[in-house]
Amino acid sequence: MPPSVIVIGSGFAGLSAACCLAKEGCKVTVLEKNATPGGRARQFEAEGFKFDMGPSWYWMPDIFEQFFGHFGRQPSDYYHLVRLDPSYRIYFSQQEVMDLPADMGQLRALFESYEPGSSVHLDKFLADAKYKYEAGMQQFVFRPAHSPLEFAHWKILKASLKMQLLKSLSSEVRSKFKDSRLIRLLEFPVLFLGATPEHTPAMYSMMNYADMALGTWYPEGGMVKIVEGMVQLAKELGVRFEFESEVVRMEAEGKKVKRVHTKNGRTLEADFIVGGADYHHLEQDVLDKAYRQYDAAYWERRVMAPSSLVFYVGVRGKMKNVLHHNLFFDADFVQHSQEIYVDKKWPADPLFYLSAPSVTDQGIAPEGHENLFILIPIATDLEDTDERREYYFDKVLERIHRHTGEDLRGRMVYKRSFCIRDFKSEYHSFKGNAYGLANTLKQTAFLKPKLKSRILNNLYYTGQLTVPGPGIPPALISGQIVAREIMKAYE
Repeated sequence: MPPSVIVIGSGFAGLSAACCLAKEGCKVTVLEKNATPGGRARQFEAEGFKFDMGPSWYWMPDIFEQFFGHFGRQPSDYYHLVRLDPSYRIYFSQQEVMDLPADMGQLRALFESYEPGSSVHLDKFLADAKYKYEAGMQQFVFRPAHSPLEFAHWKILKASLKMQLLKSLSSEVRSKFKDSRLIRLLEFPVLFLGATPEHTPAMYSMMNYADMALGTWYPEGGMVKIVEGMVQLAKELGVRFEFESEVVRMEAEGKKVKRVHTKNGRTLEADFIVGGADYHHLEQDVLDKAYRQYDAAYWERRVMAPSSLVFYVGVRGKMKNVLHHNLFFDADFVQHSQEIYVDKKWPADPLFYLSAPSVTDQGIAPEGHENLFILIPIATDLEDTDERREYYFDKVLERIHRHTGEDLRGRMVYKRSFCIRDFKSEYHSFKGNAYGLANTLKQTAFLKPKLKSRILNNLYYTGQLTVPGPGIPPALISGQIVAREIMKAYE
């Protein structure tokens, strides 16, 4: 008889694990702290607007196809995808705007317009990035990373040599391109990976392949449609959900978690426990000290990816000069990266991201209105005050006005902010992080916190603080890995 499993948290990793375990016949119960599923990918409604709370970029469509294909389904069974073209817009200055085309021929022409001869280098760069992406997917990311020995195979070792693990992304980009705007375009994805381009391995050029070759997509209705699809799939497979059921204690005896206690007074038992909530929180706050793998000092030494200051804004009238995704790179990229990762202070003049999904999908805003999501990457664990939030909101409004001609101050119907203290209260997020662990070389694969407890035989972890790392596709993979490991342990 297959085992019973409790999954703590209904983010992408938890939902992925729940679906995969249920497919194997397991009796799965998902316990979720909040009233709705999705973790950071929840959606809320206000004044007729529907706001995705977290992830807004749909990259790596092949991973979504792989996940649903595992169940004989496809993403289109649950939501409708639109490929964005242009993929996004970059504002370099008031006079200079770059729209990234979806078509590869147009992309090559765009590079040539900035730097003659650069299209040849782009072809080579993306060919190398494609190899890293495909090798990464095939040889690395689906491994549980219990030990370095998992990677001691000639195919993996050969692939590692071509992955440029010891070369920085910055040096790889700058060896091929000289134009500062092209460099910023190619380096921007790592702003969210947890280190400056100078300290990010060149292997992460695979993100450029995901961006430029695989494309940027949008599920109609918002990113929450992915969550809703996964919940529907989970229910079809027999998964049971309990919402507003925050786990406050994992009670262990001997080598096993025996009981799980919730804030609303429930006590549950299962053969296996999957921690899909914040790893640090579960370890340090929910598990008794005797059963923790890592101490507080270990966690303090972890290098975190950024947090974010987010604004959800609904405005009257349509915006004429923005796309679905807009990046404001009119400030010093190097300085902002330094402030996030090195100085760990509030940025003086930050880069920021503006998403206007209602440009693509009018159904998420009242007629004649625009739905806006504004995000500033910031360091973790900063002092987060309302005054500080308002200061930065004024700064981004001024820059939006300057670059697009759209003065939003008198047009706002709705505004809500979300920052470090909210990440902590809503998700028990370690240091208020938004993106998990930084993808540095010293925090890759078997150097990440382990997905299986070394002390408790039936406790596993999944999500952005363990393998393979942060982001929706890695979260989907993380859940699959954990499910596979549990079934192997049960055999």
